[in-house]
Amino acid sequence: MTTVTLPTATAAVLPLPGRYAVAPDRSLVELTTWYGPLPTHRRRVTLTDASLTVPEPDPDLLAEPESPTLRFEFGDLDRARGTTVLASDTVELLDGGRKLQLTGDLILRGVRFPALLRLRVVERADDRLLVVGTARLPYRLLRRATGFRPGRLPRPATRLRLLVAAEFA
Repeated sequence: MTTVTLPTATAAVLPLPGRYAVAPDRSLVELTTWYGPLPTHRRRVTLTDASLTVPEPDPDLLAEPESPTLRFEFGDLDRARGTTVLASDTVELLDGGRKLQLTGDLILRGVRFPALLRLRVVERADDRLLVVGTARLPYRLLRRATGFRPGRLPRPATRLRLLVAAEFA
């Protein structure tokens, strides 16, 4: 009897193990507030830092494999308080690896707010990954928990959409 190790889905979707960063000119982040089906406010946000860490595969086949981690830092999402961080706890592969679902926290004003970021893999190579995706957040709950307001002028909003496009290399 021969034992064969099959490649995991992570190896086929993500770049080779290592730490990858995003160049400042290779990203786009946009914050949109929505009131029902209508967008009420939209603005660009600066992505100050982003990193993707793909762990080395564990040689022990019985051990649970480590999950890749993604971390995004936004410089002016919350203009009043400085840097905001979106960090993943788990990364799930969906649709045969063509999509990634990140479950993690949006750390805003020192408060952790649960967030779900769904990314579509646009392009993948051994040393880079291009993704586009959105996180939808309930505005009233976020404001109640953190005091966050998306702009200086009060505008009606029921939810926020954070659009992220980044090329990790």
